[in-house]
Amino acid sequence: MHNPHRFAGKVAIVTGAARGIGAATAQRFAEEGAGVLLVDIIPEVMETAAAIGGTGFVVDITARDAGLRIEEAAQAAFGRIDILVNNAGIGGSKSLKDTDDTLMDRIIDTNLNAMLRVTRAIAPHLPRPGGRIINVSSIFGLIGYPGTTAYAVAKAGVAQFTRQLAVELTPEGILVNAVAPGVVETPMTAERLRDPYYIKLQVKPTPIGRVGTPSEQAAVIAFLASEDAAFVSGVVIPVDGGYTATRYTPNDE
Repeated sequence: MHNPHRFAGKVAIVTGAARGIGAATAQRFAEEGAGVLLVDIIPEVMETAAAIGGTGFVVDITARDAGLRIEEAAQAAFGRIDILVNNAGIGGSKSLKDTDDTLMDRIIDTNLNAMLRVTRAIAPHLPRPGGRIINVSSIFGLIGYPGTTAYAVAKAGVAQFTRQLAVELTPEGILVNAVAPGVVETPMTAERLRDPYYIKLQVKPTPIGRVGTPSEQAAVIAFLASEDAAFVSGVVIPVDGGYTATRYTPNDE
């Protein structure tokens, strides 16, 4: 059940918000009363923002000045920033032997380095106390999985960044947490979800027996941004249907 007043008067920035988890998260914040700046490199973010009554902002998250530009856009639109959701990321990773320097740099810069730079620019503008930072890691940052080396390393970095930032900012009143999504049905996973081997490795061993939805990730992100999570900081929550907590083999016979 959504609370239309839970984030009344608050402003949230959501990166990677044109589609998938980011779009669902932005919608959840808007439905619960927040002003939302939706950030993405894809121009479609303007349509996504218009549909939920938010403000869209097109920027390449890896640009060195992206954080400053995002902060200025949020201040211009809303006059304040309370919540930062670092969701922007890309897939396309391969095993290390098949990963050239160009791919390695692109994946790690987009999924990790850009997050550090954007957070560094936004964090000084969050309220103390009351600010919230929620990062999107991945179960691939928590466990080993074949063929995802650079992506997995970047997402493991996101998890450690979350813990490190909690040490630095929680004493000032800013809570920092992360979610680690399991398999979620998004445009980024659409091709893999057509691969029987991926289904065998990822979906079937999930005790809940299905892939997740973006709105299920958004619900946990919204919890971490709310006052209900006032005593939670420095944690990475797997939102994965039980995948990382179990060793489950379905009986297909």
